[in-house]
Amino acid sequence: MGLVQISAFGSWATPVTAGLVTGAAVQLSDVQVDGDAVVWSERRPAEGGRNQIIRRDADGTTTELLPDGFDARTSVHEYGGGDWWVRDGVVWFANWSDQRLYRLGGELEPLTPEPGTPRGDRFADGDLSPDGAFLVAVRERHGDGVRNEIVRLPAHRPGEPEVLVSGPDFVASPRFSPDGQALAWISWDHPSMPWDDTVLTVRNLGTGEETVVAGGPGESVSEPRWQADGSLLFLSDRTGWWNLYRWSPAGVEPVIVLDAEIGVPGWRLGTRRYVPLPDGRIVFARWSGGYDGLALAEHGEVTDLDVPFSAISAIRAAGPDEVVVLAGSPTAEPGAFLVSAKGSVRTLRAPRELGVDPAYVSVPEAISFPSGERTAHGLFYPPANPEFDGPEGARPPLIVMIHGGPTASAVPVLSPAVQFWTSRGFGVVAVNHGGSTGFGRAFREQLLGEWGVVDVDDCLAAARWLAAQGRVDGEKLLIRGGSAGGYTTLAALAREDTPFAGGTDLYGIADLAVLAADTHKFESRYLDRLVGPYPQASDVYAERSPIHHIDRFSRPLLVLQGADDPVVPPNQSELIVNALRERELPVAYVLFPGEQHGFRRAENMHRALEAELSFYSQILGFPLPPGEGIEPVVVENL
Repeated sequence: MGLVQISAFGSWATPVTAGLVTGAAVQLSDVQVDGDAVVWSERRPAEGGRNQIIRRDADGTTTELLPDGFDARTSVHEYGGGDWWVRDGVVWFANWSDQRLYRLGGELEPLTPEPGTPRGDRFADGDLSPDGAFLVAVRERHGDGVRNEIVRLPAHRPGEPEVLVSGPDFVASPRFSPDGQALAWISWDHPSMPWDDTVLTVRNLGTGEETVVAGGPGESVSEPRWQADGSLLFLSDRTGWWNLYRWSPAGVEPVIVLDAEIGVPGWRLGTRRYVPLPDGRIVFARWSGGYDGLALAEHGEVTDLDVPFSAISAIRAAGPDEVVVLAGSPTAEPGAFLVSAKGSVRTLRAPRELGVDPAYVSVPEAISFPSGERTAHGLFYPPANPEFDGPEGARPPLIVMIHGGPTASAVPVLSPAVQFWTSRGFGVVAVNHGGSTGFGRAFREQLLGEWGVVDVDDCLAAARWLAAQGRVDGEKLLIRGGSAGGYTTLAALAREDTPFAGGTDLYGIADLAVLAADTHKFESRYLDRLVGPYPQASDVYAERSPIHHIDRFSRPLLVLQGADDPVVPPNQSELIVNALRERELPVAYVLFPGEQHGFRRAENMHRALEAELSFYSQILGFPLPPGEGIEPVVVENL
């Protein structure tokens, strides 16, 4: 390697191109164990975001299970999850194009009838009865309104689903007891979200008698899991943290109680954050201080496992002393691994090999910083490129990245999309603002009634704090986010005291009142708690909506939007773009036909990254790196 070149921050040449970020990229979404085989699913941007299911047999042979034209992905709650499950070589899955439930075991056949409304019956989060004859699943029925139910149907032949549970606004996690005589499930009602208030119920399928096990106002319960002795494990945040409890006829007892989060918010169905081993030990994941990890609970004692992971998305038992996990680290994308109860790790599905010198990888630093009288958190990624440095005395520009949700979190796992920026000379801070998950219920509830205030304050505080530390250029601060993060981006730019030189809004919300009237069932009452009930709090909605404060906008904005987004429809983006055009403010708009909420197609992800880089180069005044053939984005009124 030659001498380090001096060049403007942002202009550095890097092997981490948009093509590298999107090429051969996959996202592992679930893993299950079937005898000696391990089965996982991969979302593939190169195949239009299709979910393929992969089986790895004991000899290491891997087989793609789904034929062309099939995509294991449910749209229950629009966010999906619990898309498929497997036993004895048979896979059951919800197919994206028609949302019917299919059985794949030799022959591929639909189990559920063709609904009267296309894609009108959606299935997810299933469980097979102990004798293998029946399965239960969540059904979301669209037609005259939307109805969520738990249904039972034959597991091996087509049949009409029988409704077992109806009435609650939402249901999740139907699970048969080991003897098949009882069913457990989670339910909740508007205006609650699953991280607010849920109820865990058990029904005796013979007598119909029901028992409320846990939950209610102020308690979020999730992940019920039966044990062989008939007791029921579940997660609850009754102490302020999602910890583990056990229910039996004698009552409820704590199993693992820590100041750490085992659970995660129920945006997607079918989460698996803990698993009991046959001898009663429990392997679980827990968030603490912004990082995830694996631990073992045995005889009341908890031991952290010495594994190289900082983010774990699924755990399954794989024998008496091992588990399979989907996990990643700050220097590796997620893969599938076999982990022993002593912490030894064997790779089953390796993370993508990027072919990039580790010197180009920026490793995040967990930071905490003051925001008014509160403390907020984040992950700071400094620039990293062994071939370049900035001019003497100069500081790098900063991109403040805001996660979605807003009840989600910044995850410390290798993201080539972040390294795309840091290897070009940008600093990046992924903010865990008040309301984020991973820091306990009290931190999560800081956002109640305060969305558009606390999140914005924390993002401004992160940028100003890093600038005050001398780590970034306070005149070159940028902000970007998607969905709820897009709303925070717009709200931050609609501040007269904004420190940001510009921002990128990906499918964000410009008008809260429009969102309240024009979103899907799962989130249709979400704003009741984040902002206030509508229309009673219409004045607050107006005050918090960026569209009503166009007069405060003064900084350039790039808007990226999917044309087929059912969660945040394109009208939200078009409202803000047209308003900025009318005021002749700098704005760029890219609409992606066929794209949904969260870009899934490789070509769109590629174009979005390059458009954003082109946008920043124009508003900050640095040249684009030569040789990448980046198509400039048109910035009107610049």
